[in-house]
Amino acid sequence: MMQKRWKRGRRDDRRRDEEARPWYPRTKLGKQVQKGEITSLAEVLTRGEVILEPEIVDALVPELKEEIIQIGGSPGKGGGVRRTPTKRTARMHKSGRRYKMSAMVVVGDGKGLLGLGKAASRENRTAISKATLQAKLNMMMIRKGCGSWECACGGAHSIPFKATASCGSVSVSLIPGPKGLGVVANETCRRVLGLAGIQDVWVQTFGQTSTRANLITALFGALSRLNHTKGGL
Repeated sequence: MMQKRWKRGRRDDRRRDEEARPWYPRTKLGKQVQKGEITSLAEVLTRGEVILEPEIVDALVPELKEEIIQIGGSPGKGGGVRRTPTKRTARMHKSGRRYKMSAMVVVGDGKGLLGLGKAASRENRTAISKATLQAKLNMMMIRKGCGSWECACGGAHSIPFKATASCGSVSVSLIPGPKGLGVVANETCRRVLGLAGIQDVWVQTFGQTSTRANLITALFGALSRLNHTKGGL
């Protein structure tokens, strides 16, 4: 037991050292960002550049917010399920069960930038940290507009047209809403759409929506389809 605690302490110390270490960019894009030649993440995404260093996002979007999706669950007192930030899975070995923790994190600035990351590790903290870094590497711009026939104000408070995507048994449809409607969805989808900067929208879901990993993946897929033409849907 003492040896396991000692190894865990060494890993935590190594992780803190890596976080405190100054950033030395290794890619051409990272060097341009550090020199100040690129000052906007929207410019990077518009050019179709591939982000290989999460520090690029940290430098260009300092006000980035993150949301940990509670995809796990454990039996609660008196029945029901108590949600947990990570999902634990097990596999059998000759030496016994070996557990793995999976985490899902969404990051966004509330102004049209959004990223989704999924990762797994043997420890909760490591899985969440890896998922956050992965979300920063998967950033995308959310296309906003006013596609509701009830409003037609021409603003950017909603989405331009209906978009649908699915993952597993879950299907999510985003429908443009008039100004002042708000986000008509459950709490998890509301938080993700808030990070995307969408203020008014209807969210229609089908399937086993209690599986939050599939729900958020389908929601992210619907948001990504907004960047395509209507004919491509």
